[in-house]
Amino acid sequence: MSEKIKSFEDLEIWKLSHALTLEIYKIVKDFPTDEKYILVQQLIRSAQSIPANIAEGMGRFSKKEFLQFLVIARGSVEESKYHLILAKDLSYIEESTFTHLKESYIILGKKINALINSIKSKS
Repeated sequence: MSEKIKSFEDLEIWKLSHALTLEIYKIVKDFPTDEKYILVQQLIRSAQSIPANIAEGMGRFSKKEFLQFLVIARGSVEESKYHLILAKDLSYIEESTFTHLKESYIILGKKINALINSIKSKS
């Protein structure tokens, strides 16, 4: 990691995942009320898990622990993508919203993978 990185908030992957989480909060406001404790909670939880795990990993003492939390965050990217597919298939979000969010999560996943590979290559 660069010397310029002093906290998780400096990481591009954290910034992107946080912005996506904020987008998720906006779109779920339009979901049916009966989904409040079902899909809404699952989607929010998986989206929040990404920046939370990046932050927690940065707070750990070793690269190995940081890698472990990045892998968990990467899994949450995939989980979030599934919940978006479900929301689209249930007609809770428009195709254009789905496409935008899915593409953003794909980019995020690639960036997390790149950081994982970079840390592993320096170990």
